[in-house]
Amino acid sequence: MEFETVLFYAFAAILTLAALRVVTSRNPVHAVLYLVLSFFTGAALWILLKAEFLALILLLVYVGAVMVLFLFVVMMMDIELGELKRIARKNLALALFVGGLIVLEMSAVIFRGFFALDLHAPDDASRIGLTSEIGKALFTDYLFSVEIAAIILLVALIAAVTLTIRRRSDARYTSASVAIRVRPEDRLRVVEMKAEGVERVRAGTESAEDETGSGGKDKE
Repeated sequence: MEFETVLFYAFAAILTLAALRVVTSRNPVHAVLYLVLSFFTGAALWILLKAEFLALILLLVYVGAVMVLFLFVVMMMDIELGELKRIARKNLALALFVGGLIVLEMSAVIFRGFFALDLHAPDDASRIGLTSEIGKALFTDYLFSVEIAAIILLVALIAAVTLTIRRRSDARYTSASVAIRVRPEDRLRVVEMKAEGVERVRAGTESAEDETGSGGKDKE
């Protein structure tokens, strides 16, 4: 048995066990962590199948963004395990029915497709890089669609930033339009102001000198 085949079965076994623990774990945080583990092993399987692009998308989108968000939400929510168990017991029959239907549908699709497939792959299949082929397809045949999607994402990003901006009345900021209209001679302005404290000190000094002079004359 080849080394890649051993790795494939090992990652597949870990993925199956992690997926089972997702639905059987009583702690929601543990269930989310098992789901992250299943995504990592799924990405490893994609890499073994020469689908590096799909593996990176799985790690960046699902593990890096969605699952981290789920983990923070679950950790911040004060979920009572007793209430969770009560809801699970209440919906157990419906869950078993839906799960059985899913298993039957997947079994029918897998076995029908497996026996109908031609298991002999073409000779040049191993030389085809999935990442390069996806890149060529995106930037040649679907270039307009990619640009439209990029514009939509950019608009959504700008809209999210705009909606979260809150203007405060006590905020100190410089208006861009005013800063553009400023001339060099207006940057420095000399303003003459009366210093009341200096006048008072000067008046006090003069009165003290007068008293000193009058005191000296009295002694004479």
